[in-house]
Amino acid sequence: MGCSMFSADGMQTFELFSFTHITTILVFTIFTLLLIVLRKKLKPYQSIIKWTFFTILVTSEVSHQIWMIATNQWEVSTLPLQLCSISTFICIFLFLKPSKKAFYLVFFTGLLPPILSIVTPELFHQFPHYRFLKYFLHHATITWSVLYFILFEDYRVPRKAVGTAFLLLNLIAVPIFFINLLLDTNFFYLANPTEATTILSFFGSGITYYLTLEIAGIIVFLITYLPMAMLMKKENSH
Repeated sequence: MGCSMFSADGMQTFELFSFTHITTILVFTIFTLLLIVLRKKLKPYQSIIKWTFFTILVTSEVSHQIWMIATNQWEVSTLPLQLCSISTFICIFLFLKPSKKAFYLVFFTGLLPPILSIVTPELFHQFPHYRFLKYFLHHATITWSVLYFILFEDYRVPRKAVGTAFLLLNLIAVPIFFINLLLDTNFFYLANPTEATTILSFFGSGITYYLTLEIAGIIVFLITYLPMAMLMKKENSH
């Protein structure tokens, strides 16, 4: 079991919405709700929560690179240039140095997208393989980190940030697009959808794929902002 947990080709039996997958989604949902509901009681443990999330994010990125090298799988496409890695680095930066402007972007890229990745993961390894544990814990912690800044650091996002964050994400995507062409990679999934069946698998191909990505991006940004708008309206009314 110990060896197969870390082998490159072991436990490749992951099934979408299997018992293990649904259980993982439920555990994530319960923990997320507890973080929100018990935020006042957890306030004395804020520092512990902060550095726990920080440690998980750093360990996830570093251990993944080490695992890829150790199992002779590392290639240029392994570089941490996917959207969730970008969100991870922004969260790590925020834990070390507060920045409201940096938070505006990660609020949109690090809250709902990781949840979508948990629901429809690009994953082949089953529990308790390292990749399974790392994938779900990593993506969950990105979302929890964003929630941490809202719940414990009182970060808020103005309405105008919806447009500016979406524009900034597109600006970041431009060099990523050319990096994909140059290195034959698929960072940000701009070249094509994921290999595994995820929500991106239904976005079509060619120009349709890019148009659908943009439309989906706008929808995700608006849905993400809705609870924030309601929260700020409630706070301003008091």
